[in-house]
Amino acid sequence: MATPVHYHVGAFPPKALDWPRLIPLLGPASAAVARYDGTLAAIPNASVLLSPLVTQEAVLSSRIEGTQATMGEVLEFEAEVAAPDLSDARREDIHEVLNYRRAMRVAEEMLEKLPLSLRVVRGVHQVLLDGVRGQGKAPGELRRIPNWIGAPGSTIEEASFVPIAANDLPGALGRWERFIHEDYADRLVQLALLHAEFEALHPFLDGNGRLGRMLIPLFLWQRGLIRQPMFYMSAYLEANRDAYYERLLAVSRDGDWTGWCAFFLAGVQQQARDNQEKAQAILQLYEGLKPQVVEWTHSQYAVGALDWLFSRPIFKSTDFVRDSQIPNPTARRLLTVFKNNGLVKEISPGRGRRAAVLTFPRLLNIAEGQEVF
Repeated sequence: MATPVHYHVGAFPPKALDWPRLIPLLGPASAAVARYDGTLAAIPNASVLLSPLVTQEAVLSSRIEGTQATMGEVLEFEAEVAAPDLSDARREDIHEVLNYRRAMRVAEEMLEKLPLSLRVVRGVHQVLLDGVRGQGKAPGELRRIPNWIGAPGSTIEEASFVPIAANDLPGALGRWERFIHEDYADRLVQLALLHAEFEALHPFLDGNGRLGRMLIPLFLWQRGLIRQPMFYMSAYLEANRDAYYERLLAVSRDGDWTGWCAFFLAGVQQQARDNQEKAQAILQLYEGLKPQVVEWTHSQYAVGALDWLFSRPIFKSTDFVRDSQIPNPTARRLLTVFKNNGLVKEISPGRGRRAAVLTFPRLLNIAEGQEVF
C-alpha cells in the first residue's frame, strides 16, 4: 500500500522557484490574459452577454468533483422545465452548480467592499454549501477534525493526501491570507501558489476544490488583471484532471512548486485564449443580431428582447412574456417572429396550460464549444 502524502508543513510560500523554467511561460500567459481583458472591455453588459459562460464554468468546476449535470439540464431546471423523471442525484448535482454560480455573485458583492480575505472565503463557502449534499459539513466554518483525500470510503491510512492538521489550520490560513496581499515577482505565479496552497490546506470539510477554483477569477479581478471576475479555468483543469491532481500532489510530496506553476501558467494561457475566442464569438453574435431583430420586428423593444435572450437562453414562453418588461401582445409577437426566423428553437411545444419551452441554440453552442443544441 502506498504511503499517503502529507501536507508540506513550513514550506509555503516556497523559498525559491526555478524562474528560468517559468519565465518563458510568463510573457505568453500575461499577454493572453491582457488580450482577453481587452475583449471584456469591448462587451457591453458582459455580465449579461457572457452569462452562459458563467454557467458553463460552474458546470465544469462541479464536474471535477464528480457531478454529472450538463449546462442544458441546469438551464432547463432553472427555467422550471426539468424532466419529471430527473433523478434525485441529478437534482443534487444541479443544485450544486446553481449554488456555485450564486456564490460567485455573492463573492463579487463582498469584494466591492472588502479585500480578498478569509472572511470573504468563509462567506462564499456558506453559500456554496447551502442546501446541498455538503450542508451538514459546517458551511462557512473551518474544519476542526482531520480530513483526507482518497477513494470513497478510504481510511486516512489509505488516503492519497492528508492535509494540514486542524489545530495548525488557523495559523497556516493566516499566512495564506497575508500572501494574497504581498508584493510578489509575478501576479500569475502568485495566484498559482495561492491556489495550490489553498487546495493543500483543504480548510473545509467539503467544497474546497470548487472554492479554490473560484478564487482564480476573484484574485485576477482584485489585482486588476481583468476588469470583471469572469475568467473560466475549469475547462483546462477538467480536461487535464489527472495532471491537475498529480501536480498538486507533487508540491507536498516532492516540493515541486515550479512544476505546478508551469502547469498552471500553461492553463492560464490556454484558457485566456479560449475565453477570448468565446467572448468574441458571443459579442459578434450579439452585434450581428441587433440590426437583424430590429429589421425583423420593426419594434422599439427588439434589442431589449435580444438582451433578455442572452441572459436566459433556455426559457418558457410565459417567462419571456412576464419578465421581459415588454407589453404582453408585443412580447408574444416578438417570440413568433424570432421562431419564424430561426433565432429561437422550440424544444417542447405548449399544450393546454403548459407553456412552450424555447432555446437560443447559437448562443449555447458557443458556450459549449460544439453543436449541442
